[in-house]
Amino acid sequence: MELTRYLRARNWPVTAGYGLFIGMMAVGYFYNVTFVQLGLVDLGMRVLGMSRQAVASQMAVLALITCAAALSFGWWMQRRGWSTHLRRKLQLALAVVVVQTVLTAVAPHIPSPTTMLAWIIVCSLALGVGVPATFSLTIDLIPMRDRGYVAAAITAVAYFMAAVFSGVWQIAALSRLMLRIMGPGMLALAVVVLLASSGRSFVAQWVAELDQNHRQDRFGNGRFLRDTTTNPGRRFWGFVALMFGIFFIDSLGFLRIIDTPSLVEGAWQSPTLTPRLTIGLAHVVTALIAGVLYTHLQQRHLFQWIFGIFALTHLTYTFRVWLLPETTSLSLGAPTLYATAVSLYTVLNFALWADFSTPQTISRNTAVGVALSGWAATFLSTGLAIQWQTSRVPLEAHLRSVNALAQLLFLGMLVLGLRFSEAK
Repeated sequence: MELTRYLRARNWPVTAGYGLFIGMMAVGYFYNVTFVQLGLVDLGMRVLGMSRQAVASQMAVLALITCAAALSFGWWMQRRGWSTHLRRKLQLALAVVVVQTVLTAVAPHIPSPTTMLAWIIVCSLALGVGVPATFSLTIDLIPMRDRGYVAAAITAVAYFMAAVFSGVWQIAALSRLMLRIMGPGMLALAVVVLLASSGRSFVAQWVAELDQNHRQDRFGNGRFLRDTTTNPGRRFWGFVALMFGIFFIDSLGFLRIIDTPSLVEGAWQSPTLTPRLTIGLAHVVTALIAGVLYTHLQQRHLFQWIFGIFALTHLTYTFRVWLLPETTSLSLGAPTLYATAVSLYTVLNFALWADFSTPQTISRNTAVGVALSGWAATFLSTGLAIQWQTSRVPLEAHLRSVNALAQLLFLGMLVLGLRFSEAK
């Protein structure tokens, strides 16, 4: 790892940059997969008494506004030259964290569906700004050779916290949990930004040094670039489509799994710590393995491994429901396999887009990759999953459809891989 070299050289600015990036991104992802994806559904359906259809509509609004805001702001950052302006990106990140912290505090007290919609619009705009502002920090803080390992650390921390510490999926409990994390984080980031803006502190000197990293080869252009033009290219759009598919299918299945007591009572919502800790540790181990795979495997082999395990996971849950439809699962085999699949593709999401970018294009490319393949796919499929439940689609039929999509995606990867091999 490059990090060991910086530690031996006592290069504290770069070392601190690793910690800042991992902490910020891990908390942000933890916030999205728990408070936003699970908490808002609980707020709408249990607290406000909204129908599943109404909640699905509002989640679709969240996805579309976040996606549009991220794409627009990512393009705006590129036009203004902010993609290579570290201090500006830190200021934007702080503004996003402040808004999200306030929104998190007021969320449990939302009185009506109309107010919830207003909350969602403000949250979507903040998230849309946060995607290009934070993901583009990669070129300033993380060397190219360590991006897989750093993505692994982010994934491990985020999913470990999500599995172990968020056993109660209710808006009030999730709000309290997030505020205990976001409050100190917001204050720490505010101190960094204020000192960096003062120009008279060691923090300002560190930020000034880090602001020049994108000019170095080890930080600048991504490892998957074949040229440095501003056009993303067909390969980039192909990976956007693949990641959209995996995020969409995963959320479509997971939202139904966690709404089925027999599938979660002995796992993610176990009253005892041991099952949740086991799942959390599975996330950690798999994320670390995924970091190594990302660093050393070719793109095609990497995706075939990831999509193969992903398809196996959904096949396992289909068999579980088909063979034992009414039994509460005491085995952690299926949840652990699920944690493995999720950690593998999440590592890709944190590392892939920067490696298709130059310092000038990273804000736009990360906005496209994260907003389209992550946010839009996740929350559109959340809305679809809720609609299927509203239409009383049986659990077995729901998971069978998800499994079919996962198998088709994997087979498509194999066919494309063979085609490219023959072309060579």
